Amino acid sequence: MKKILVAGSTGYLGQFVVKELKERGYWVRALARDRSKLAHLEAFIDEIVVGEVTEPETLRHICDDIDVVFSSIGITKQKGKLTFKDVDYQGNKNILDLALKTDVKKFIYVSVYNGSKLKHLDIVKAHELFVEALKASGIDYSILRPTGYFSDMGEFLKMAKRGRVFLFGKGENRMNPIHGLDLAVSCVDAISSQDKEVNIGGPQALSYREIGQIAFESYHKPIKITSVPIWLIKIIVRITKVFNKHQGELLAFFTCAGTSDAVAPSYGSISLKEYYAQCVKEEN
Repeated sequence: MKKILVAGSTGYLGQFVVKELKERGYWVRALARDRSKLAHLEAFIDEIVVGEVTEPETLRHICDDIDVVFSSIGITKQKGKLTFKDVDYQGNKNILDLALKTDVKKFIYVSVYNGSKLKHLDIVKAHELFVEALKASGIDYSILRPTGYFSDMGEFLKMAKRGRVFLFGKGENRMNPIHGLDLAVSCVDAISSQDKEVNIGGPQALSYREIGQIAFESYHKPIKITSVPIWLIKIIVRITKVFNKHQGELLAFFTCAGTSDAVAPSYGSISLKEYYAQCVKEEN
């Protein structure tokens, strides 16, 4: 029985990965900053270790007796003064350094689709810096590059609930985001796969305008979509960066995502419409 360390176990994807691993018979060690956030997953976890990826002294034994490390560590909401580089790069690098000192055979990492072309964005640059470190480390690895999570598409649902969806430009660009459950299958498959990098998308490619329309249909509301000019968004990004660099960089990332295509090979079967329907059902 292979032993797997899951870093990022409390995140959207990590929770699905924990369940998928246990359902396939793997032994699971989950790393978390707060043990209480794993209470609902304890039935799928053999061991919980508490640590902070930006504080190496709290991680000393996390890779002991581990065969494979899986990491979806990344920062979205700002935590104090931590930057994308502090968490997405250095946090993962701290885990990799420990893996290299033990008998870990493989490191599986979730990065960003088209990451090599988006290094001008701080959040992507941090991910890709770690990808470079991982490739240079000498350990066997697998890098998964999803186009986007359904949880990110939840922002469209929130806007629809409030009565209006705002798009970056005309919203004609397309993407095929993927459900965490479907993505977790590919993440666990990577344990035995020989593929070094895998681009992954969901079963259906949609324009951002179509995503907004599906969000409204989920609430049975009239469709009200407003296109925000790109020039105006760029001004907002610049102003936001002055007052909050972290939020400004996030907005820059989503602006880039919303104005470019991101369609990768199709995996899984869960549609965005099904995901939205489930979200609305859980609200009631």
